[in-house]
Amino acid sequence: MFSLKRKIGNKAEKLALQYLKKQGLKLIQQNYLTTMGEIDLIMLDKSEQSLVFIEVRYRKMANFGSATDTINHSKQGKIINTAKHFLQKYAQYDDFICRFDVVGLESDLKCPKINWIQNAFEVR
Repeated sequence: MFSLKRKIGNKAEKLALQYLKKQGLKLIQQNYLTTMGEIDLIMLDKSEQSLVFIEVRYRKMANFGSATDTINHSKQGKIINTAKHFLQKYAQYDDFICRFDVVGLESDLKCPKINWIQNAFEVR
């Protein structure tokens, strides 16, 4: 059985995926997991020929910051290293521009406020 936290996370990812598909993105892979970390969603933005690595975050209340505020430098590093692993494994995406986005969902998951930040961070 999944924990309550994992069930909530899965629901948030599902809502983010639905939202991003409506924005024209196409799912490549979900929950790409390595020993370095996990990327929630990997999608293709055909309008820019971009491969988009997306972190989904959920917060019921923003008392201590928004959902998107929770992506610190350590988490960014894990996402970047995992993205590098993905690109080494799937050479067909070598010519794509890569982008790192964050989707934050806040309040009740029945009708959340969705905040999509494109180019939320970059490789340094």
